[in-house]
Amino acid sequence: MRKTSKTAGHPRRVGVEGITPFLWFDDQAEAAARLYVSLFERSRILEVNRADGSGEDGEGPVQSVSFELGGREFIAFNGGPIFGLTPAFSMFVRCRTQRQVDALWERLTEGGEESRCGWLVDPFGLSWHIIPDRLVELLRDPDPRRAGRALAAMMKMRKIDIRALELAVRGRGATRAPAAGDPRPPAFRVGSRPRHRRR
Repeated sequence: MRKTSKTAGHPRRVGVEGITPFLWFDDQAEAAARLYVSLFERSRILEVNRADGSGEDGEGPVQSVSFELGGREFIAFNGGPIFGLTPAFSMFVRCRTQRQVDALWERLTEGGEESRCGWLVDPFGLSWHIIPDRLVELLRDPDPRRAGRALAAMMKMRKIDIRALELAVRGRGATRAPAAGDPRPPAFRVGSRPRHRRR
């Protein structure tokens, strides 16, 4: 009788030590990581690896930086201009208040680009969603009319405005969604790459 391979069909789940997002930059991994850890609580630089092995306080070119954002580990890598970051990968940030949305939006768009529906591209080319919890709640409203108004209002925003969303849900204010012929923000143009800010 023929034996069935253990790899046939659905493979077994594999236990690993961890899964860490790995971000490819040109030569700005350390500057990007230091900006990001300055924005969020429970964030820190874990390790700076240099090409000459001199460590964080050395003078050799930075090869990679390990850091934590909100307790989650990331790796930023200086790989040169071969690959660039795109909006196909983004950081989704949930905020409790408009003040948090405003603060993060201001810091991350300085030298970067605003986009639509709470999206932005930071000065190093990484895309972010800065989303208040209230938007998520309104989009999940059991009343489809209220949810639809929230969606239509969001579609015409750049930075998410909680007060404007609340007014739209109540039937006040404009809620026209962008039409097919409307200009698209730069972050959504195929092949677009923002100018990176040197630090």
